[in-house]
Amino acid sequence: MSPLREIMRHVPSSVAVVTALHDQGPVGMTVGSFTSASLDPPLVSFFAGRHSTTWPLIREAGRFCVNVLSAPQHQVAAAFATRDADRFNGRSWTLSSLGSPLLDGVLAWLDCELDAVYEAGDHVAVTGLVHGGHAAVDAHPLVFFRGELVAPGWPGPS
Repeated sequence: MSPLREIMRHVPSSVAVVTALHDQGPVGMTVGSFTSASLDPPLVSFFAGRHSTTWPLIREAGRFCVNVLSAPQHQVAAAFATRDADRFNGRSWTLSSLGSPLLDGVLAWLDCELDAVYEAGDHVAVTGLVHGGHAAVDAHPLVFFRGELVAPGWPGPS
């Protein structure tokens, strides 16, 4: 394992599924690199692997929904991280205002329009202009830490 990978395993990250509605149907992929990029204008960012087969479909759609996963959504994260073509099978979802799949039970979601794509080594950095979203006040996050999906039982704000 590379020294950078070993170090970064110790930095917790959110787990999100980026979804879009493509001509072929709904598509989505798990990302562990989702973050806020700007408040004015409201931009969020994530990284997609250069060899991803899902990212080009999301890019073509021109819009996407970031579904930040909640603690009990381990199976959702795993399903969207595989190369299985039918990631939406058996999952409940609706369309966001911009027309992207919004997964049920998420901690938070953001409805985005593709803003920019930047080259970043073996990945591309993607920014999206946020048009809407929502966060659940009574849910806990699913995070990626030390190479595993964990659901800390944080009590949240008191």
